[in-house]
Amino acid sequence: MRLRRIVLIVLLVGGFWYITAHLPEAVSRLNLLNASGSKSPLALTEAHAAPAYDSEELNNIAVYKKALPSVVNITSKSVSFNFFYGQVPQEGQGSGFILDHAGHVLTNFHVIADANRIEVKTSDKHTYKATIVGSDKIHDLALLQINAPNLQPVTLSDSSDLVVGQKVYAIGNPFGLNGTMTRGIISSIRTVKGPEGSPIEDAIQTDAAINPGNSGGPLLNSRGEVIGINTLIATGGAEQSSGIGFAIPINTAKAVLGDLTKFGRVRRPSLGIVSLAIGPDIAEQMGLPAASGVLVQKVVPGGSAERAGLHGGNEQAYLGNMLIMLGGDLIVAIDGREIGDTSDIATIMEKHQPGDEVSVTFYRGHRKMVARLILGDAREVNT
Repeated sequence: MRLRRIVLIVLLVGGFWYITAHLPEAVSRLNLLNASGSKSPLALTEAHAAPAYDSEELNNIAVYKKALPSVVNITSKSVSFNFFYGQVPQEGQGSGFILDHAGHVLTNFHVIADANRIEVKTSDKHTYKATIVGSDKIHDLALLQINAPNLQPVTLSDSSDLVVGQKVYAIGNPFGLNGTMTRGIISSIRTVKGPEGSPIEDAIQTDAAINPGNSGGPLLNSRGEVIGINTLIATGGAEQSSGIGFAIPINTAKAVLGDLTKFGRVRRPSLGIVSLAIGPDIAEQMGLPAASGVLVQKVVPGGSAERAGLHGGNEQAYLGNMLIMLGGDLIVAIDGREIGDTSDIATIMEKHQPGDEVSVTFYRGHRKMVARLILGDAREVNT
């Protein structure tokens, strides 16, 4: 009897030791088996058909497919000199788009400025050497040409009837990333200063992401037609999109293209004057009859203003340290539009060509007068 108790105690102690020693390992093996060797199948949920696109996505895809073959990447190569007069190769990138089957490509002037070699890469990854047909620094436009087969030109729209809120797309090569499309709306239509400080009238402001490398690329409407040329971004100090980008309206480019293809330059209309902007304070000091306008300092010999009978100044004076001429006519309006400074004249000249006739309203002394003036070519007279 006593022996049986001893055997039972030994069995209980042995069983307890075995369980405590081997149970964690057994549990671990069981978990591993369930994790990696379980016979339960891994069930994934997959679509049974290709995804269906909604109408907005279909429109995005259609715009991209239509415009992409016409968008090109432009690489401009130049040479600068370091402190030791050693040659330092420089390379810049931008975008452009094909205008016709003859290989004309439109881009920004600042994309190819100072370049001694320009290369254009088409959407099919072929690279061609480009020549400059003509450039317009003031409008920040340049017309290139390449010799390439099977080109697909863009379709140009009319930018005169654009409205805020209209959907737009930008396609280009931001940061060298070819074939990138972004989407947004027209945020505003306003006059802004271009890269050279000249006004871009009716510039298209958009929140579509525009970054370095997008310059010269097309801004498109929802039909894939070009309404502008992407050219500027407001960075706030950071060289990337802040949601405020600007495009040159395509109608401005259309007006420039004719001169570029025919003359290799843009023929700019000129009044044939040297002028000084007048504000209220200066007008009061000089005793002028109007609070603002442009005072004719001199008329260019043989220029439009001289032929129309306008007078320049005849009395020297100083405005601060600047020598000016008093006694000339004070221009206050052109074609009925008030003139406050020289930028107003530049804006009006954008809508005209040499040979156009304009009506100039001015004061001679305190007498208000109107003259009809035939605009000249700015290159023909040194203003």
